[in-house]
Amino acid sequence: MATCGEVLVHLLERYGVDHVFGIPGVHTVELYRGLARSSIRHVTPRHEQGAGFMADGYARTRGKPGVCFIITGPGMTNITTAMGQAYADSIPMLVISRVQSRSQLGGGRGKLHELPNQSALVAGVAAFSHTLMSAAELPSVLARAFAVFQAGRPRPVHIEIPLDVLVENADALLGSTPVSVARAGAAPAAVQQMSQRLAAAKRPLILAGGGAIDAAAELTRLAEALGAPVALTINAKGMLPAAHPLLIGSTQTLLATRALVAEADVVLAIGTELAETDYDITFAGGFDIPGALLRVDIDPDQNVRNYPPQVALVADARIAAQALLTEVNRQPLAPRSPDWGTARVARLWAELEPAWDAATRAQTRFLNVVLEELPGVVFVGDSTQPVYSGNLTLNLNHPRRWFNASTGYGTLGYALPAAIGAWLGRGDGQPVVCLIGDGGLQFTLPELSSAVEARTPVIVLLWNNQGYEEIKKYMVNRDIEPVGVDIYTPDFIGVAKALGCAAQSVHGIEALRTALRAAADRQGPTLLEIDQGRWELPSL
Repeated sequence: MATCGEVLVHLLERYGVDHVFGIPGVHTVELYRGLARSSIRHVTPRHEQGAGFMADGYARTRGKPGVCFIITGPGMTNITTAMGQAYADSIPMLVISRVQSRSQLGGGRGKLHELPNQSALVAGVAAFSHTLMSAAELPSVLARAFAVFQAGRPRPVHIEIPLDVLVENADALLGSTPVSVARAGAAPAAVQQMSQRLAAAKRPLILAGGGAIDAAAELTRLAEALGAPVALTINAKGMLPAAHPLLIGSTQTLLATRALVAEADVVLAIGTELAETDYDITFAGGFDIPGALLRVDIDPDQNVRNYPPQVALVADARIAAQALLTEVNRQPLAPRSPDWGTARVARLWAELEPAWDAATRAQTRFLNVVLEELPGVVFVGDSTQPVYSGNLTLNLNHPRRWFNASTGYGTLGYALPAAIGAWLGRGDGQPVVCLIGDGGLQFTLPELSSAVEARTPVIVLLWNNQGYEEIKKYMVNRDIEPVGVDIYTPDFIGVAKALGCAAQSVHGIEALRTALRAAADRQGPTLLEIDQGRWELPSL
Protein backbone atom coordinates (compact mmCIF):
# COMPACT_ATOMS: atom_id res chain seq x y z
CA MET A 1 0.00 0.00 0.00
CA ALA A 2 1.19 3.51 -0.84
CA THR A 3 0.20 6.06 1.77
CA CYS A 4 -0.77 9.65 1.03
CA GLY A 5 2.66 10.74 2.27
CA GLU A 6 4.43 8.36 -0.12
CA VAL A 7 2.28 9.44 -3.06
CA LEU A 8 3.02 13.08 -2.20
CA VAL A 9 6.76 12.45 -2.62
CA HIS A 10 6.07 10.58 -5.87
CA LEU A 11 4.02 13.49 -7.27
CA LEU A 12 6.60 16.06 -6.19
CA GLU A 13 9.18 14.13 -8.20
CA ARG A 14 6.88 14.23 -11.21
CA TYR A 15 6.62 18.01 -10.85
CA GLY A 16 10.41 18.21 -11.05
CA VAL A 17 11.17 18.74 -7.36
CA ASP A 18 14.74 17.66 -6.61
CA HIS A 19 15.37 19.19 -3.16
CA VAL A 20 13.33 19.36 0.05
CA PHE A 21 14.31 21.46 3.07
CA GLY A 22 13.04 20.38 6.47
CA ILE A 23 13.63 19.09 10.00
CA PRO A 24 12.02 15.69 10.64
CA GLY A 25 9.78 15.53 13.69
CA VAL A 26 7.32 13.15 15.25
CA HIS A 27 4.52 14.87 13.36
CA THR A 28 6.21 14.70 9.94
CA VAL A 29 7.84 11.28 9.83
CA GLU A 30 5.12 9.98 7.49
CA LEU A 31 6.20 12.59 4.94
CA TYR A 32 9.61 10.91 4.97
CA ARG A 33 8.40 7.34 4.45
CA GLY A 34 8.99 7.47 0.70
CA LEU A 35 11.71 10.09 0.59
CA ALA A 36 14.74 7.78 0.93
CA ARG A 37 13.57 5.77 -2.10
CA SER A 38 13.08 8.89 -4.21
CA SER A 39 15.49 11.00 -6.23
CA ILE A 40 14.79 14.02 -4.02
CA ARG A 41 17.65 15.27 -1.87
CA HIS A 42 16.76 16.25 1.68
CA VAL A 43 18.63 19.13 3.34
CA THR A 44 18.33 19.63 7.10
CA PRO A 45 18.57 23.20 8.40
CA ARG A 46 18.98 24.03 12.08
CA HIS A 47 15.75 26.04 12.28
CA GLU A 48 12.57 26.09 10.21
CA GLN A 49 13.20 29.73 9.32
CA GLY A 50 16.44 28.49 7.76
CA ALA A 51 14.46 25.93 5.76
CA GLY A 52 12.30 28.70 4.31
CA PHE A 53 15.27 30.92 3.49
CA MET A 54 17.06 27.98 1.84
CA ALA A 55 13.98 27.30 -0.28
CA ASP A 56 13.87 31.00 -1.18
CA GLY A 57 17.52 31.10 -2.30
CA TYR A 58 17.07 27.84 -4.20
CA ALA A 59 14.05 29.24 -6.06
CA ARG A 60 15.83 32.44 -7.05
CA THR A 61 18.75 30.67 -8.72
CA ARG A 62 16.90 27.62 -10.07
CA GLY A 63 13.79 29.47 -11.21
CA LYS A 64 11.38 26.91 -9.77
CA PRO A 65 9.77 26.49 -6.34
CA GLY A 66 11.70 25.58 -3.22
CA VAL A 67 9.90 22.94 -1.14
CA CYS A 68 9.80 22.59 2.67
CA PHE A 69 8.54 19.84 5.01
CA ILE A 70 7.56 21.53 8.28
CA ILE A 71 6.19 20.26 11.58
CA THR A 72 2.93 21.43 13.12
CA GLY A 73 2.84 24.43 15.46
CA PRO A 74 6.33 25.79 16.22
CA GLY A 75 7.62 24.71 12.83
CA MET A 76 4.96 26.79 11.16
CA THR A 77 5.43 29.82 13.40
CA ASN A 78 9.19 29.59 12.75
CA ILE A 79 8.88 29.54 8.96
CA THR A 80 6.42 32.39 8.60
CA THR A 81 9.20 35.02 8.52
CA ALA A 82 10.80 33.26 5.57
CA MET A 83 7.40 32.96 3.90
CA GLY A 84 6.94 36.70 4.42
CA GLN A 85 10.24 37.42 2.66
CA ALA A 86 9.27 35.18 -0.26
CA TYR A 87 5.78 36.67 -0.41
CA ALA A 88 7.18 40.22 -0.57
CA ASP A 89 9.55 39.34 -3.43
CA SER A 90 7.15 37.03 -5.34
CA ILE A 91 9.27 33.90 -4.84
CA PRO A 92 7.70 30.44 -5.37
CA MET A 93 7.78 28.28 -2.23
CA LEU A 94 5.77 25.17 -1.34
CA VAL A 95 5.41 24.62 2.42
CA ILE A 96 3.95 21.23 3.36
CA SER A 97 3.10 20.70 7.00
CA ARG A 98 1.31 18.23 9.21
CA VAL A 99 -1.69 19.17 11.31
CA GLN A 100 -3.84 17.43 13.92
CA SER A 101 -6.16 14.63 12.80
CA ARG A 102 -9.42 15.76 11.21
CA SER A 103 -11.53 15.02 14.27
CA GLN A 104 -9.20 17.14 16.42
CA LEU A 105 -8.78 20.24 14.24
CA GLY A 106 -9.28 23.37 16.30
CA GLY A 107 -10.28 21.26 19.29
CA GLY A 108 -8.17 23.09 21.84
CA ARG A 109 -7.42 19.85 23.68
CA GLY A 110 -3.79 20.69 24.41
CA LYS A 111 -2.40 18.34 21.78
CA LEU A 112 1.33 18.48 21.03
CA HIS A 113 2.19 21.46 18.79
CA GLU A 114 -1.48 22.43 18.58
CA LEU A 115 -2.51 25.75 17.06
CA PRO A 116 -6.12 26.89 16.77
CA ASN A 117 -5.80 27.50 13.02
CA GLN A 118 -2.55 27.13 11.07
CA SER A 119 -4.13 28.29 7.82
CA ALA A 120 -5.19 31.53 9.45
CA LEU A 121 -1.66 31.97 10.80
CA VAL A 122 -0.09 31.93 7.32
CA ALA A 123 -2.92 33.63 5.43
CA GLY A 124 -0.99 36.88 5.07
CA VAL A 125 2.20 35.28 3.71
CA ALA A 126 0.79 32.72 1.27
CA ALA A 127 -1.03 32.78 -2.04
CA PHE A 128 -3.30 30.24 -0.38
CA SER A 129 -3.34 27.68 2.42
CA HIS A 130 -5.25 24.42 2.01
CA THR A 131 -6.12 21.70 4.52
CA LEU A 132 -6.16 18.32 2.79
CA MET A 133 -9.32 16.62 4.07
CA SER A 134 -8.81 13.41 2.09
CA ALA A 135 -5.98 11.79 0.15
CA ALA A 136 -8.08 12.02 -3.00
CA GLU A 137 -7.65 15.83 -2.97
CA LEU A 138 -3.85 15.63 -3.23
CA PRO A 139 -3.43 15.77 -7.04
CA SER A 140 -5.81 18.71 -7.40
CA VAL A 141 -4.30 20.81 -4.62
CA LEU A 142 -0.77 20.21 -5.96
CA ALA A 143 -2.05 21.26 -9.39
CA ARG A 144 -3.38 24.47 -7.82
CA ALA A 145 -0.04 25.16 -6.17
CA PHE A 146 1.99 24.63 -9.32
CA ALA A 147 -0.50 26.69 -11.33
CA VAL A 148 0.38 29.62 -9.04
CA PHE A 149 4.10 28.95 -9.52
CA GLN A 150 3.88 28.45 -13.29
CA ALA A 151 1.27 30.94 -14.44
CA GLY A 152 0.42 33.41 -11.67
CA ARG A 153 2.32 35.73 -9.41
CA PRO A 154 4.62 33.19 -7.71
CA ARG A 155 4.30 33.28 -3.95
CA PRO A 156 4.39 30.73 -1.11
CA VAL A 157 1.68 28.08 -0.96
CA HIS A 158 0.92 26.14 2.22
CA ILE A 159 -0.61 22.65 2.24
CA GLU A 160 -1.35 21.05 5.60
CA ILE A 161 -2.17 17.35 5.88
CA PRO A 162 -3.94 15.89 8.93
CA LEU A 163 -2.15 12.91 10.45
CA ASP A 164 -4.97 10.50 9.65
CA VAL A 165 -5.04 11.64 6.01
CA LEU A 166 -1.27 11.32 5.72
CA VAL A 167 -1.46 7.56 6.32
CA GLU A 168 -4.52 6.90 4.10
CA ASN A 169 -4.25 4.36 1.30
CA ALA A 170 -3.50 6.36 -1.84
CA ASP A 171 -2.59 3.61 -4.33
CA ALA A 172 -5.17 4.93 -6.77
CA LEU A 173 -3.33 8.26 -7.02
CA LEU A 174 0.03 6.87 -8.17
CA GLY A 175 -0.91 7.35 -11.81
CA SER A 176 -1.89 11.01 -11.38
CA THR A 177 -0.45 13.27 -14.06
CA PRO A 178 1.12 16.64 -13.22
CA VAL A 179 -0.68 19.64 -14.66
CA SER A 180 1.21 22.26 -16.67
CA VAL A 181 -0.29 25.75 -16.97
CA ALA A 182 0.92 28.31 -19.50
CA ARG A 183 1.30 31.96 -18.53
CA ALA A 184 -1.07 34.63 -19.82
CA GLY A 185 -0.41 35.92 -23.31
CA ALA A 186 -0.47 39.57 -24.31
CA ALA A 187 -3.85 41.02 -25.34
CA PRO A 188 -3.38 42.43 -28.87
CA ALA A 189 -5.44 45.59 -28.25
CA ALA A 190 -3.37 46.60 -25.21
CA VAL A 191 -0.12 45.75 -27.00
CA GLN A 192 -1.19 47.96 -29.90
CA GLN A 193 -2.00 50.88 -27.61
CA MET A 194 1.27 50.56 -25.73
CA SER A 195 3.41 50.16 -28.84
CA GLN A 196 1.85 53.24 -30.44
CA ARG A 197 2.61 55.35 -27.37
CA LEU A 198 6.17 54.01 -27.15
CA ALA A 199 6.80 54.60 -30.85
CA ALA A 200 5.50 58.16 -30.59
CA ALA A 201 7.51 58.98 -27.47
CA LYS A 202 10.37 61.46 -27.66
CA ARG A 203 11.82 60.42 -24.31
CA PRO A 204 10.76 56.81 -23.51
CA LEU A 205 12.01 55.04 -20.39
CA ILE A 206 11.71 51.49 -19.00
CA LEU A 207 11.40 50.49 -15.34
CA ALA A 208 11.93 46.72 -14.98
CA GLY A 209 11.47 44.63 -11.85
CA GLY A 210 12.11 41.10 -10.67
CA GLY A 211 8.88 39.93 -12.28
CA ALA A 212 10.50 40.51 -15.67
CA ILE A 213 13.72 38.63 -14.91
CA ASP A 214 13.10 35.98 -17.57
CA ALA A 215 12.46 38.64 -20.21
CA ALA A 216 16.01 40.05 -20.13
CA ALA A 217 16.82 39.41 -23.80
CA GLU A 218 13.51 40.73 -25.10
CA LEU A 219 13.57 43.84 -22.89
CA THR A 220 17.13 44.63 -23.91
CA ARG A 221 16.15 44.54 -27.59
CA LEU A 222 13.05 46.64 -26.89
CA ALA A 223 15.12 49.26 -25.05
CA GLU A 224 17.59 49.37 -27.93
CA ALA A 225 14.81 49.72 -30.51
CA LEU A 226 13.35 52.65 -28.55
CA GLY A 227 16.58 54.21 -27.35
CA ALA A 228 15.04 54.04 -23.86
CA PRO A 229 17.09 54.29 -20.65
CA VAL A 230 16.43 51.32 -18.36
CA ALA A 231 16.22 51.33 -14.57
CA LEU A 232 16.27 47.97 -12.77
CA THR A 233 15.02 47.12 -9.31
CA ILE A 234 17.34 45.22 -6.97
CA ASN A 235 15.80 41.87 -7.93
CA ALA A 236 16.19 42.68 -11.63
CA LYS A 237 19.93 43.44 -11.58
CA GLY A 238 21.76 41.91 -14.53
CA MET A 239 18.86 42.04 -16.99
CA LEU A 240 20.96 44.44 -19.05
CA PRO A 241 24.74 43.86 -19.15
CA ALA A 242 26.73 46.05 -16.79
CA ALA A 243 28.30 48.15 -19.53
CA HIS A 244 25.15 48.61 -21.61
CA PRO A 245 24.91 52.30 -22.64
CA LEU A 246 21.18 52.47 -21.81
CA LEU A 247 21.50 51.08 -18.29
CA ILE A 248 20.87 53.50 -15.41
CA GLY A 249 21.24 50.71 -12.87
CA SER A 250 19.29 50.49 -9.62
CA THR A 251 19.72 54.13 -8.66
CA GLN A 252 16.08 55.21 -8.59
CA THR A 253 16.33 56.40 -4.98
CA LEU A 254 18.85 59.09 -5.95
CA LEU A 255 17.78 62.61 -6.90
CA ALA A 256 19.69 62.65 -10.19
CA THR A 257 17.99 59.48 -11.39
CA ARG A 258 14.59 60.72 -10.22
CA ALA A 259 15.14 63.83 -12.33
CA LEU A 260 15.85 61.64 -15.37
CA VAL A 261 12.68 59.60 -14.78
CA ALA A 262 10.67 62.81 -14.46
CA GLU A 263 11.91 63.92 -17.89
CA ALA A 264 10.50 60.82 -19.63
CA ASP A 265 7.28 61.40 -21.59
CA VAL A 266 6.34 57.68 -21.72
CA VAL A 267 7.35 55.14 -19.04
CA LEU A 268 6.96 51.38 -19.44
CA ALA A 269 6.92 49.63 -16.04
CA ILE A 270 7.16 45.87 -16.39
CA GLY A 271 7.20 43.24 -13.64
CA THR A 272 7.60 45.81 -10.87
CA GLU A 273 5.43 46.84 -7.92
CA LEU A 274 6.71 50.43 -8.16
CA ALA A 275 7.05 50.09 -4.42
CA GLU A 276 8.74 52.16 -1.72
CA THR A 277 11.85 50.08 -1.12
CA ASP A 278 12.87 50.07 -4.80
CA TYR A 279 12.03 53.66 -5.69
CA ASP A 280 11.81 55.71 -2.49
CA ILE A 281 14.13 54.36 0.19
CA THR A 282 14.16 57.83 1.76
CA PHE A 283 10.57 57.08 2.91
CA ALA A 284 9.82 60.76 2.27
CA GLY A 285 8.19 60.61 -1.14
CA GLY A 286 9.50 62.35 -4.20
CA PHE A 287 9.64 59.61 -6.83
CA ASP A 288 7.39 61.01 -9.54
CA ILE A 289 6.32 59.64 -12.91
CA PRO A 290 4.77 62.63 -14.69
CA GLY A 291 4.93 60.93 -18.11
CA ALA A 292 2.34 58.53 -19.49
CA LEU A 293 2.66 55.30 -17.50
CA LEU A 294 2.23 51.90 -19.16
CA ARG A 295 2.24 48.85 -16.88
CA VAL A 296 2.73 45.14 -17.54
CA ASP A 297 2.31 42.64 -14.72
CA ILE A 298 1.13 39.06 -14.27
CA ASP A 299 -0.97 40.27 -11.33
CA PRO A 300 -3.99 42.40 -12.35
CA ASP A 301 -4.31 43.87 -8.86
CA GLN A 302 -0.68 45.01 -8.78
CA ASN A 303 -1.06 46.66 -12.18
CA VAL A 304 -3.09 49.48 -10.62
CA ARG A 305 -1.37 49.86 -7.24
CA ASN A 306 0.96 52.71 -6.19
CA TYR A 307 1.04 54.45 -9.60
CA PRO A 308 -2.14 54.14 -11.71
CA PRO A 309 -1.34 53.53 -15.40
CA GLN A 310 -2.85 54.98 -18.55
CA VAL A 311 -2.67 51.54 -20.16
CA ALA A 312 -2.29 48.24 -18.27
CA LEU A 313 -1.59 44.77 -19.61
CA VAL A 314 -1.94 41.56 -17.59
CA ALA A 315 0.57 39.18 -19.14
CA ASP A 316 3.78 37.24 -18.76
CA ALA A 317 6.64 39.74 -18.99
CA ARG A 318 8.56 37.81 -21.63
CA ILE A 319 5.54 37.33 -23.89
CA ALA A 320 4.55 40.98 -23.48
CA ALA A 321 8.06 42.30 -24.17
CA GLN A 322 8.33 40.21 -27.33
CA ALA A 323 4.90 41.35 -28.51
CA LEU A 324 5.75 45.00 -27.85
CA LEU A 325 9.06 44.64 -29.66
CA THR A 326 7.36 43.12 -32.70
CA GLU A 327 4.80 45.93 -32.87
CA VAL A 328 7.32 48.72 -32.25
CA ASN A 329 9.48 47.38 -35.08
CA ARG A 330 6.50 47.62 -37.44
CA GLN A 331 5.93 51.31 -36.76
CA PRO A 332 7.86 54.45 -37.67
CA LEU A 333 9.44 55.93 -34.56
CA ALA A 334 8.98 59.61 -33.75
CA PRO A 335 12.23 61.60 -33.66
CA ARG A 336 13.89 61.14 -30.27
CA SER A 337 15.10 64.10 -28.24
CA PRO A 338 18.79 64.52 -29.16
CA ASP A 339 19.85 64.58 -25.50
CA TRP A 340 17.97 61.37 -24.63
CA GLY A 341 18.93 57.70 -24.75
CA THR A 342 22.63 56.90 -24.41
CA ALA A 343 23.57 60.59 -24.16
CA ARG A 344 21.26 61.15 -21.20
CA VAL A 345 22.44 57.95 -19.48
CA ALA A 346 26.09 58.95 -19.90
CA ARG A 347 25.30 62.32 -18.37
CA LEU A 348 23.61 60.64 -15.41
CA TRP A 349 26.61 58.42 -14.67
CA ALA A 350 28.93 61.40 -15.03
CA GLU A 351 26.89 63.08 -12.30
CA LEU A 352 26.54 60.06 -10.01
CA GLU A 353 30.00 58.49 -9.96
CA PRO A 354 31.99 61.42 -8.53
CA ALA A 355 29.36 61.84 -5.80
CA TRP A 356 29.88 58.51 -4.00
CA ASP A 357 31.30 58.99 -0.50
CA ALA A 358 34.47 57.25 0.69
CA ALA A 359 32.65 54.39 2.39
CA THR A 360 30.55 53.63 -0.69
CA ARG A 361 33.66 53.67 -2.87
CA ALA A 362 35.52 51.33 -0.52
CA GLN A 363 32.62 48.89 -0.30
CA THR A 364 32.14 48.95 -4.07
CA ARG A 365 35.83 48.19 -4.52
CA PHE A 366 35.43 45.33 -2.04
CA LEU A 367 32.57 43.87 -4.14
CA ASN A 368 34.46 44.36 -7.40
CA VAL A 369 37.42 42.40 -6.01
CA VAL A 370 35.04 39.52 -5.35
CA LEU A 371 33.77 39.76 -8.95
CA GLU A 372 37.30 39.86 -10.33
CA GLU A 373 38.34 36.74 -8.42
CA LEU A 374 35.03 34.86 -8.82
CA PRO A 375 33.57 36.03 -12.16
CA GLY A 376 30.57 33.67 -12.05
CA VAL A 377 29.63 34.49 -8.46
CA VAL A 378 26.10 34.88 -7.09
CA PHE A 379 25.81 37.47 -4.32
CA VAL A 380 23.22 36.70 -1.64
CA GLY A 381 22.90 39.61 0.75
CA ASP A 382 21.50 40.58 4.11
CA SER A 383 20.87 44.10 5.42
CA THR A 384 24.47 45.25 5.74
CA GLN A 385 26.55 48.15 4.47
CA PRO A 386 28.27 46.57 1.43
CA VAL A 387 24.85 45.35 0.27
CA TYR A 388 23.39 48.87 0.48
CA SER A 389 26.34 50.17 -1.52
CA GLY A 390 26.15 47.37 -4.08
CA ASN A 391 22.45 47.97 -4.58
CA LEU A 392 23.38 51.39 -5.94
CA THR A 393 26.78 50.94 -7.53
CA LEU A 394 27.19 47.32 -8.64
CA ASN A 395 25.94 46.24 -12.06
CA LEU A 396 26.16 42.63 -13.27
CA ASN A 397 26.11 40.93 -16.65
CA HIS A 398 23.45 38.30 -15.88
CA PRO A 399 20.24 38.14 -13.84
CA ARG A 400 19.70 35.92 -10.77
CA ARG A 401 23.14 36.84 -9.49
CA TRP A 402 22.33 39.60 -6.98
CA PHE A 403 19.49 39.40 -4.47
CA ASN A 404 19.18 40.31 -0.83
CA ALA A 405 16.91 41.10 2.12
CA SER A 406 17.72 44.80 2.37
CA THR A 407 14.55 45.76 0.47
CA GLY A 408 10.97 44.51 0.52
CA TYR A 409 10.25 42.54 3.68
CA GLY A 410 13.75 43.33 4.97
CA THR A 411 14.43 40.50 7.42
CA LEU A 412 17.81 40.01 9.09
CA GLY A 413 19.61 36.67 8.97
CA TYR A 414 18.36 35.85 5.48
CA ALA A 415 21.65 35.70 3.61
CA LEU A 416 23.37 32.62 5.09
CA PRO A 417 20.60 30.01 4.64
CA ALA A 418 19.51 31.62 1.37
CA ALA A 419 23.08 31.31 0.07
CA ILE A 420 23.04 27.58 0.91
CA GLY A 421 19.82 27.19 -1.06
CA ALA A 422 21.19 29.33 -3.89
CA TRP A 423 24.25 27.10 -4.27
CA LEU A 424 22.04 24.00 -4.40
CA GLY A 425 19.74 25.71 -6.86
CA ARG A 426 22.54 26.69 -9.24
CA GLY A 427 23.67 23.10 -9.53
CA ASP A 428 26.73 24.09 -11.56
CA GLY A 429 29.35 24.32 -8.81
CA GLN A 430 29.90 28.04 -9.40
CA PRO A 431 30.60 30.12 -6.29
CA VAL A 432 27.94 31.69 -4.08
CA VAL A 433 28.88 34.47 -1.67
CA CYS A 434 26.88 35.42 1.41
CA LEU A 435 27.20 39.12 2.29
CA ILE A 436 26.15 39.60 5.90
CA GLY A 437 26.80 41.79 8.92
CA ASP A 438 27.67 40.70 12.44
CA GLY A 439 24.19 41.54 13.71
CA GLY A 440 22.38 39.67 10.94
CA LEU A 441 24.64 36.61 11.13
CA GLN A 442 23.70 36.05 14.76
CA PHE A 443 20.10 35.46 13.66
CA THR A 444 21.02 32.31 11.70
CA LEU A 445 24.60 31.48 12.72
CA PRO A 446 23.86 27.75 13.39
CA GLU A 447 23.14 27.29 9.67
CA LEU A 448 26.91 27.21 9.17
CA SER A 449 26.72 23.62 10.39
CA SER A 450 23.95 22.96 7.84
CA ALA A 451 26.33 24.17 5.12
CA VAL A 452 29.03 21.83 6.41
CA GLU A 453 26.63 18.88 6.52
CA ALA A 454 25.22 19.60 3.04
CA ARG A 455 28.74 20.17 1.65
CA THR A 456 27.79 23.52 0.16
CA PRO A 457 30.95 25.59 -0.34
CA VAL A 458 29.34 28.97 0.26
CA ILE A 459 31.71 31.82 1.06
CA VAL A 460 30.48 33.96 3.96
CA LEU A 461 31.83 37.50 3.81
CA LEU A 462 31.14 38.85 7.28
CA TRP A 463 31.19 42.64 7.47
CA ASN A 464 31.81 43.24 11.17
CA ASN A 465 31.11 46.67 12.65
CA GLN A 466 30.29 45.39 16.16
CA GLY A 467 26.60 46.16 16.20
CA TYR A 468 23.67 47.56 14.26
CA GLU A 469 25.55 50.51 12.82
CA GLU A 470 22.96 51.64 10.26
CA ILE A 471 20.23 51.78 12.91
CA LYS A 472 22.61 53.58 15.26
CA LYS A 473 23.24 56.23 12.61
CA TYR A 474 19.51 56.54 12.02
CA MET A 475 18.90 57.09 15.74
CA VAL A 476 21.65 59.70 15.96
CA ASN A 477 20.35 61.52 12.88
CA ARG A 478 16.92 61.72 14.52
CA ASP A 479 18.42 62.98 17.79
CA ILE A 480 17.62 59.74 19.65
CA GLU A 481 20.18 58.49 22.15
CA PRO A 482 21.32 55.09 20.80
CA VAL A 483 20.00 52.15 22.81
CA GLY A 484 20.25 48.44 21.97
CA VAL A 485 22.50 48.84 18.95
CA ASP A 486 25.96 48.23 20.46
CA ILE A 487 25.64 44.48 20.89
CA TYR A 488 28.08 41.86 22.11
CA THR A 489 30.19 40.50 19.28
CA PRO A 490 31.26 36.87 19.62
CA ASP A 491 34.44 35.27 18.30
CA PHE A 492 33.02 34.46 14.87
CA ILE A 493 36.23 32.78 13.73
CA GLY A 494 36.20 30.44 16.73
CA VAL A 495 32.50 29.70 16.35
CA ALA A 496 32.81 29.00 12.61
CA LYS A 497 35.72 26.63 13.16
CA ALA A 498 33.83 24.86 15.94
CA LEU A 499 30.97 24.30 13.49
CA GLY A 500 33.33 22.76 10.93
CA CYS A 501 34.01 25.73 8.63
CA ALA A 502 37.26 27.15 7.43
CA ALA A 503 37.51 30.67 8.83
CA GLN A 504 39.91 33.59 8.98
CA SER A 505 40.06 37.35 9.37
CA VAL A 506 40.99 39.30 6.26
CA HIS A 507 42.55 42.76 6.10
CA GLY A 508 43.22 44.45 2.77
CA ILE A 509 42.57 43.73 -0.87
CA GLU A 510 45.45 41.37 -1.60
CA ALA A 511 44.66 39.27 1.46
CA LEU A 512 41.02 39.16 0.31
CA ARG A 513 42.05 37.97 -3.15
CA THR A 514 44.16 35.18 -1.70
CA ALA A 515 41.43 34.12 0.73
CA LEU A 516 38.76 34.07 -1.99
CA ARG A 517 40.87 31.86 -4.24
CA ALA A 518 41.47 29.42 -1.41
CA ALA A 519 37.79 29.40 -0.45
CA ALA A 520 36.74 28.69 -4.04
CA ASP A 521 38.86 25.51 -4.02
CA ARG A 522 37.28 24.08 -0.86
CA GLN A 523 34.51 21.49 -0.74
CA GLY A 524 32.86 23.09 2.29
CA PRO A 525 31.94 26.57 3.58
CA THR A 526 34.38 29.34 4.43
CA LEU A 527 33.85 32.37 6.66
CA LEU A 528 35.98 35.44 5.95
CA GLU A 529 35.63 38.16 8.56
CA ILE A 530 36.21 41.74 7.46
CA ASP A 531 36.57 44.11 10.39
CA GLN A 532 35.24 47.42 9.15
CA GLY A 533 37.49 49.35 11.52
CA ARG A 534 40.66 47.67 10.18
CA TRP A 535 39.69 47.47 6.52
CA GLU A 536 41.95 49.41 4.17
CA LEU A 537 39.81 51.98 2.35
CA PRO A 538 41.14 52.10 -1.20
CA SER A 539 40.01 54.73 -3.65
CA LEU A 540 38.21 53.59 -6.77
